[in-house]
Amino acid sequence: MAEQQVGVGPWPGPWPEDDGRLPGHLDPALLSEGDTRNVLDRYRYWTHEAIVADLDTRRHGFHVAVENWGHDFNIGSVIRTANAFNAAAFHIVGRRRWNRRGAMVTDRYQHEHHHPDVAHLAAWARERGLPLLGVDNVPGAVPLEPVELPRDCVLVLGQEGPGLSAEALAACSQVLAITQYGSTRSINAGAAAAIVMYHWALRHQDAPPALDP
Repeated sequence: MAEQQVGVGPWPGPWPEDDGRLPGHLDPALLSEGDTRNVLDRYRYWTHEAIVADLDTRRHGFHVAVENWGHDFNIGSVIRTANAFNAAAFHIVGRRRWNRRGAMVTDRYQHEHHHPDVAHLAAWARERGLPLLGVDNVPGAVPLEPVELPRDCVLVLGQEGPGLSAEALAACSQVLAITQYGSTRSINAGAAAAIVMYHWALRHQDAPPALDP
């Protein structure tokens, strides 16, 4: 069975001219060698800078913050989902270094902020009028499903296993729990992040964008 090609090969024929959307957005190296990046077809042959600039014109109002005390492998998955939903930015709380493998390079198309502790994140959010909303199935948490998430907010997720720290829970104006129906106590942190971001999009994304281009 032939291996499926990822992306596109070199541009066939004369190179295209800039279409006026973003002057200089085409990358000569990609046009010459092909583009095998994991990007939408509309971004094929675009420079990295041009893709980020285009995403910046339609970033959503929510931010995603992840606690990083134990170098959790799931952080990359959370960040990849934040890219899929075009979050305003993602925030790493705790250790500056985090395992980027699961992000599949999507972190390069987003804006990253680091906070040494929860207090620093809380102060940053308070200055911008952004409520911190925790995601964890702890006692007293509010079921996510009926909640109308604010358009502008910071979704705070904890580590796989221990969940949100006591400091994070105290800093959040509300903690949301995803209703579960099986026997396990919790679901994967990356899966929880995807659910809550999709929940936000259902309420604030007026119409689904075309898949491609």
